[in-house]
Amino acid sequence: MQNNTFSTLFVGQNLIKLKEVDSTNNFLKEMLSKSEPLAEGTVIMADNQFSGRGQQQSIWQTEPGKNISMSLYLKPVFLPIDKQFYLNMVVSLAVSEGLSQFVREGIRIKWPNDIYYLNKKIGGILIENTLTGTTIKSSVIGIGLNINQVNFIESIRNKATSLIQILQKETHLIDILEKISIFMEKYYLLLKSGNYDILHKNYLKQLYHINVKASYLHNGEIFEGVITGVEDGGQLVVESDKGREVFNLKEIEFIHTK
Repeated sequence: MQNNTFSTLFVGQNLIKLKEVDSTNNFLKEMLSKSEPLAEGTVIMADNQFSGRGQQQSIWQTEPGKNISMSLYLKPVFLPIDKQFYLNMVVSLAVSEGLSQFVREGIRIKWPNDIYYLNKKIGGILIENTLTGTTIKSSVIGIGLNINQVNFIESIRNKATSLIQILQKETHLIDILEKISIFMEKYYLLLKSGNYDILHKNYLKQLYHINVKASYLHNGEIFEGVITGVEDGGQLVVESDKGREVFNLKEIEFIHTK
């Protein structure tokens, strides 16, 4: 455990570095379950995460020591449950803007929980909220980013990329963590102040395939549509031949473009 010199008030100030762990989210949740006094903004960062999880229990595969595998602890007790997706917006914006300090063009947020460079995935986000009544007691936010990894398994080789492949040079992980922490705090404080309009507007500006005709899969059928927005509850809004349609998580799939 260490205190950092990041130019933040609380995000990333308490950094716990681990050599190896099954999942940084699991490690952080276990700490919380033991009722350990933990500062908001605490970050768990692992060199090797051997059972990292993505959305819907999918596995996040990463090479030891080359990427960012981290979890962040927040306490958004102020956030109404029906606006939970705004926390997703905060995290997505923080990660995309943090990476954009290194890659000037091409970083986008792919609904609902991925970070893309052009048409390839560079990272993913998994947010696990603990609710108490109508309040979000705590949030464990997992972030996985491909940074200095060059080789990927064949099944994802054409769909994934990393910062080193984009920049053709290695980047210090702590430098990226610092940028993400700075933007995370910025957007989290905007959320705490109730600036939903600003967050929503910025999120849509960064959204992958916004206002672009593309192919999607729904109920086994491929259709063409245009993403026009995201609702407060996180549903994706798509205009197609059928008119305006609204999709929840896992109801629609992007058809990958090479």
